Amino acid sequence: MLEIGAIVWGVRDLQRSIEFWSEALNYRLRREPDEDFAILIPQKGGGVQLSLNGAVTSDKPKRHHMDLFTHDQEKEVERLLKLGATRVAWRYEQDADYVVLADPDGNTFCVVQL
Repeated sequence: MLEIGAIVWGVRDLQRSIEFWSEALNYRLRREPDEDFAILIPQKGGGVQLSLNGAVTSDKPKRHHMDLFTHDQEKEVERLLKLGATRVAWRYEQDADYVVLADPDGNTFCVVQL
């Protein structure tokens, strides 16, 4: 049996990504980051580790994204925008339950209403 142990997220600005994702997810550094790699874990309890790979040099869009689930999408979207996320121009279907945002490094992710 397999389980997800970590999501590895390619970033160009490691420090800014540490700050954004720590606040966005209520995560903390597992240990002092390396020059080009950091590991974030939940402040409390279990959960999926987010590893930030700062060795990315390409400007091309990444082929990954996360879906973040919430019971208050509007509130969370506004909070993430204040942290430095940006809205992504997206063609939403009529009953879309998600909002597409990008982190400060341009990686897209969705905020999904539960």
